[in-house]
Amino acid sequence: MPETPPPFDPDAYAALAAPLLGLAIEPDWMPPITANLRVLAAAAELVAGFALPDEVEAAPRFEA
Repeated sequence: MPETPPPFDPDAYAALAAPLLGLAIEPDWMPPITANLRVLAAAAELVAGFALPDEVEAAPRFEA
């Protein structure tokens, strides 16, 4: 049985990812950054939770 990944923690992610990306983030910016990460995570959860039939093929290119 596959393990369930831990829930996404935007605070921990921002704190760990910033130095890896060479970003120096001032403490005052962390709340808006983590709020944005929460919104993006919720959007990603909606997309990932939308089941598609196996017959659906991925689009090779998207155009606006």
